[in-house]
Amino acid sequence: MDNIILSAALAFLITFFSIPVIIQIAKDKKLFDEPDERKVHKVVIPTLGGLGIFAGFIIGMLLGVPSNLAHEMQFFIAASIVIFFLGMKDDILILSASKKFMGQLLAAGILIKFGGVQISNMHGVLGIHELPNIASIVLSLLTIVVITNSFNLIDGIDGLAGSLGILTTTIFGVYFLYTDHLMYAVMAFSLAGALGSFLIYNFSPAKIFMGDTGSLLLGLINAILVIKFINIAG
Repeated sequence: MDNIILSAALAFLITFFSIPVIIQIAKDKKLFDEPDERKVHKVVIPTLGGLGIFAGFIIGMLLGVPSNLAHEMQFFIAASIVIFFLGMKDDILILSASKKFMGQLLAAGILIKFGGVQISNMHGVLGIHELPNIASIVLSLLTIVVITNSFNLIDGIDGLAGSLGILTTTIFGVYFLYTDHLMYAVMAFSLAGALGSFLIYNFSPAKIFMGDTGSLLLGLINAILVIKFINIAG
């Protein structure tokens, strides 16, 4: 439990103190989110809140996960860094859909190949149990990419993506803590802590959005937690 408290508290504090700096830099550099038909705000709002979320999450996880349990963590961090730079470039310069998709496939490939984030058994759903390796890889890739993008689509509404992210990560965190999978619990609560801090600045009227940098990271971590949940609970 000490690891959980440490990781969540660090993630919260780091994000809390970094967001005001990011807001000021975004205003100075005119890195704004323009209003459109799927967004409720009517004025330009700084993006790049995901920078603060990423910093809090990574540091919280690195310091919260015991070294003897960190054998998979390096691959999760590697995939997170790929998604981080992908989202940051899209927030600043705008990436084409094809390049964004390729980056997501790269991150998903790292998770599947090295991190063991793979759905290998359907546990009787639709009468399917053990999956052939190719089908397992394809299903896992699809799951990771779909979940990653699902959070990206709801970032235009004040507090929505962050609130939903806190709900999912807290539920997963409690489950993994209860089942004695401390590394995944720390991962979940680190992200929950960072999101809780971010929401202070994101509730209506929002001062900043998480942007693709944050929403893609949020989706990726949730994809990891979903697949690990399927494998453990099944």
